[in-house]
Amino acid sequence: MSSDDPCARLPGADSSVRTGDGPLDLSAVRDVSRAVSAAHLFIYLAPEGAEQAAELGVTDYGPVYLALRSAAMGAVPWRVTLAAFYNFSPRAVQAMAGVWDAAPPERWQAARFLAAGRAMRRVGVSLTDDHLAQAHALIGPVVAGADYAGKVLAAANASLPLPSDPLVALWQQITVAREWRGDAHLVVLADNGLGPCDCLVLHTATGTLPRALAQTTRQWNDEEWGAAQARLAARGWLDCYGALTDDGRAARERIEVETDQHCAALWAPIGNAGVRRFASLIAPVTDAFTAAGTFQAVRGQSDPA
Repeated sequence: MSSDDPCARLPGADSSVRTGDGPLDLSAVRDVSRAVSAAHLFIYLAPEGAEQAAELGVTDYGPVYLALRSAAMGAVPWRVTLAAFYNFSPRAVQAMAGVWDAAPPERWQAARFLAAGRAMRRVGVSLTDDHLAQAHALIGPVVAGADYAGKVLAAANASLPLPSDPLVALWQQITVAREWRGDAHLVVLADNGLGPCDCLVLHTATGTLPRALAQTTRQWNDEEWGAAQARLAARGWLDCYGALTDDGRAARERIEVETDQHCAALWAPIGNAGVRRFASLIAPVTDAFTAAGTFQAVRGQSDPA
């Protein structure tokens, strides 16, 4: 952009995100995003979720996952859930038919909160009252000041009244931040021409998520999976064996960086120091579930993010 370009003088033409302690460091954004994702993840793996769902009359993992995660949006048609979740096949999401007949979304959401609290206390999540207060003071302005345009799951979760239990309330605010990044990530995936199955195939090619787990839970059949691999190979992102190429690895990292850039605005209210402090404050949640072996069911790897 030339110096005589009138657009250069428009407010907001500088796309960098600045805070009270200078430009927001994208490495800090990446770190806090990983911390938030890891601290949120246990809800889909801990037995408490399945136990609460069984009390509502649903025992199949797929419908339970879909109902618990989408309850914040209310009793929307399954296609709305499909749009919000993105990388699931239509047949996977159709399996949730009937969950709102078993119990309304409000009861599913209450079950989710109850499961989260019970699970965190079972594994001994240890946050002092002071650390809880610090964490709430940091995440509060982030959630309150977020721009929710186009952030469907984040907006739905931000609209829920916070539970009275301070630990579960903190986890719910973590959930808002996690879903905000997820919503932003979907925009980046679409901008990069990665459809629902394609993005999942690219993810598994990194080795951080087993194909068997991804394909089973998202219910893409072998033909659909192979077609996605072929599309990625045509772009030079996978080789003929389905392994990630250097170009594919660079593309994947570019997509993550673009997502981080979106998320910089989310975390700007607390600056670099606040972002890094918040990540350290919520680390005991992940540490407790890691020690309990909760994440081994996902991939048997050390990093649950």
